[in-house]
Amino acid sequence: MASEAGAEAAAAVAPAANLALICLAAALSVGVAALGCGIGMGAGIGGACSGIARNPEASGKITVTMIIGLALIESLTIYGLVISLILLFANPLLK
Repeated sequence: MASEAGAEAAAAVAPAANLALICLAAALSVGVAALGCGIGMGAGIGGACSGIARNPEASGKITVTMIIGLALIESLTIYGLVISLILLFANPLLK
């Protein structure tokens, strides 16, 4: 009798624990991606500014290259967001 009650309680706790871990994974996927992208963007913009300061004639090419690079860096954060949305809304483990 007691083992049946314990099994029912464990079965009720398991989905809640899974949901908590999935929410943690979703938050970490966006957070770590945003942290890395922020550091990368800061380094890229700093390099572009120093390059323009050294060679003002090349500012057009440097700016275009910087914007393309920033778009590629930002795509990593968007991938992290997509992964977190998949974990939260389309996760087969929750069904």
